[in-house]
Amino acid sequence: MHDDQNRPDLALFLASAAHDMKNSVGMLSGTLETLLADDAAKQTPAYQQMAHMLYETRRLNDNLIQLLALYKDVGTPSYPFDPQPQQLDYLVEQVQAQNGILLDSKNIVLEVDCPEGLVWIFDEDLVIGVVGHAINNAIRYTLDKIRLVARPGEEFLELRVEDNGRGYPQAMIDAGMSIKSGVDFTTGSTGLGLYFSSEVAKMHRHRGRQGSVFLENGGTFGGGCFVLRLP
Repeated sequence: MHDDQNRPDLALFLASAAHDMKNSVGMLSGTLETLLADDAAKQTPAYQQMAHMLYETRRLNDNLIQLLALYKDVGTPSYPFDPQPQQLDYLVEQVQAQNGILLDSKNIVLEVDCPEGLVWIFDEDLVIGVVGHAINNAIRYTLDKIRLVARPGEEFLELRVEDNGRGYPQAMIDAGMSIKSGVDFTTGSTGLGLYFSSEVAKMHRHRGRQGSVFLENGGTFGGGCFVLRLP
């Protein structure tokens, strides 16, 4: 018989392991960024392979961060939810800094359309994580352009990440943010990033309105569009 009282909490053990893996993957990602930032590296035959390795390590790191956030239950004392008035200019700078080397290594241009001086209330770390995930996903599918758009309205701020790829499959758009859509073994997608983004969006509430995320095709480039709406 198993002694359940002496058995360690499996969820806690897995969370600890995920945290340890995140740190290791983060170190690997940082090393690759340093190597790719060297102009001499661009002349080596392995440059594109290193660029792809950086993309994969960033994707893995994002997944581990999302798993840990969901395990700790965002909005609880262990992972506080802290919406504050934020400058959108600063958010854009953070996203550009985090993704600049990867975008450059893959010859992808990031265009920005954000009104100067725009301020909105949201949790900075969580929203930067959501936008960063959307850009990392767009890197996989775009041809050579990604566009980050901030559109303020009377009731919602709309943050859009658009690309000039072939767009999202209709089945993916129809499935929406449901984690129940499961793993797509064709693409290897678990839907974790979209589920995490949806949970973060729904935490943002104001005057009876709630944030949301959805996918569509079109936008300025006619490709895939990830849309985050914050009240």
